[in-house]
Amino acid sequence: MTTPSYAIPGIKPTASSAPNTGAATPAQDTAQALGSARTVAEVLAGSQVELVLKELDDDLVGLAPVKARIRDIAALLVIDKLRLNLGLSSQAPSLHMCFSGNPGTGKTTVALRMAQILHKLGYVRQGHVVSVTRDDLVGQYIGHTAPKTKEVLKKAMGGVLFIDEAYYLYRPENERDYGQEAIEILLQVMENHRDDLVVILAGYHDRMATFFQSNPGMSSRIAHHLDFPDYGTPELLHIAQTMLGAQHYSFSPEALTAFEQYLGLRRQQPHFANARSVRNALDRARLRQASRLFADRDRVLNAQDLCTLEASDILASRLFQNPEN
Repeated sequence: MTTPSYAIPGIKPTASSAPNTGAATPAQDTAQALGSARTVAEVLAGSQVELVLKELDDDLVGLAPVKARIRDIAALLVIDKLRLNLGLSSQAPSLHMCFSGNPGTGKTTVALRMAQILHKLGYVRQGHVVSVTRDDLVGQYIGHTAPKTKEVLKKAMGGVLFIDEAYYLYRPENERDYGQEAIEILLQVMENHRDDLVVILAGYHDRMATFFQSNPGMSSRIAHHLDFPDYGTPELLHIAQTMLGAQHYSFSPEALTAFEQYLGLRRQQPHFANARSVRNALDRARLRQASRLFADRDRVLNAQDLCTLEASDILASRLFQNPEN
């Protein structure tokens, strides 16, 4: 059976669509510098990729295996750039990826940094990220899916398309589901426009494994699989303190102990979402702090009062009243 062709208006498989004004742009200057590079140091200096990798280290606590894999991919791209400069590469490497892990483990942040790396090394034109879910790609009636999917791809071209909970694209239990049409369009574009679009599929590890088993065509196009582990309690405490510090808050010593206890209970609950759950817990703690200070209307409040979370703000969580719920 012949595979249908999904032409997408407005998308051309060219390296650049920027108008020629006669004057070199910063991007063209960078491309020229990279095009003449003969050493790793010259590529790094011209692209500033190491700055992005440092930002990744600063942005994310832990995740050492993920960071190491991103550095490996960056190294591959740098070496490929040097090979290209010597005429040794015939086509761009496949860079489509799968990020597997539980919610709140930094997948979106890594996708953003990956897009920057790809852009700085000239593998995509713009380096933006378009984040979508099934609802953005799949229609609800015949003839609705293809236009939706093509519009998303048009927006993502020149950057990274990040599909969260990608396994929901495939619903074999529903004979009238249109997700397979979106998958077929994605497969063709991932192959034909691999030099101007990187697709990152993300979701729970076990569900992504099932998705790939059911969609071998998609699996064969994914070159890099990154597993995002859950955070441990010390890492979650570090994340919490970083989040508070960004908003000019801090834990009292007693509150820090209480929050560590809270994390021990919360990690055992269903639907724990790592850094996302930490952020939500801190938002609730700030509400309790505000209510506590609001109740003492005649008290003169200083900066420390306003910026400090106390143990009572943590221990008021319902987890401490009924750990089973």
